[in-house]
Amino acid sequence: MRIISGSLRGRTYKAPQDPGVRPISGRIKKSLFDIIRGLLPDCRFLDLFAGTGAVGIEALSLGAGHVVFVDLDKDCVANIQATVTCMGVGARARSVFGNALSDLSWLPFRAGVQQFDLIFLGPPYKDLEKRPLAYSGKAMARVAAANLLAPKGWMICMHQVKEDVPAPEGFERVRREKYGDTFLDFFREKAAS
Repeated sequence: MRIISGSLRGRTYKAPQDPGVRPISGRIKKSLFDIIRGLLPDCRFLDLFAGTGAVGIEALSLGAGHVVFVDLDKDCVANIQATVTCMGVGARARSVFGNALSDLSWLPFRAGVQQFDLIFLGPPYKDLEKRPLAYSGKAMARVAAANLLAPKGWMICMHQVKEDVPAPEGFERVRREKYGDTFLDFFREKAAS
C-alpha cells in the first residue's frame, strides 16, 4: 500500500493478507481526497470497516487532527495501529476493535471523540462466496442513531452500484460519484426547515 499525498506521501506499508480485506483502489482514493481535502485539516475522522487503514492513513497524511479506525478483524486493527505508530502519527490515531453493524453508542467512549467531522464507510461488497452483503444502509443507520456525525459534517459511503443505499432518517445525499462498479455517496444532515 502506498500513501499518495500529504506529509507521508510515498511511504508504503503492508496490508493484511486476508482475502476478505479489499483495499480501496488508488483511483477512488485519489478522487475522494481531491473532494474532501479542504475539510481535512484538524478534523476528527472516522474510518469504519477500516480494513487496511488506507483511507484513515491518507487522512492523517493530509492533516486530520484525529483519526479513529474501526474494524471487526483484530489482525487489521493491530496492523493499522502498528503502521500509524511506525509512521510517527500514532498520537493522532486510535484503532478500535468493533462491529460497525451493531449499536455504536460505545464508540465515543472507546475512541475518545464524541462526534466526527468526516465519517467514511467502506464495507465489504461480497462475502468469500461472492454473495452480496449490503451492509452500507444498516451501518449508516447505526452511525445516525449513535449521533456520531458533527453538525455540518459529512458521511461518505463507498458501495457497489447494485446496492440500494438510502439516506438514513434525517440525512440527505448531496453528491454521488461513480467509478466502475463503485459509488461514492456523500451525505449530510438535512437542514432544519
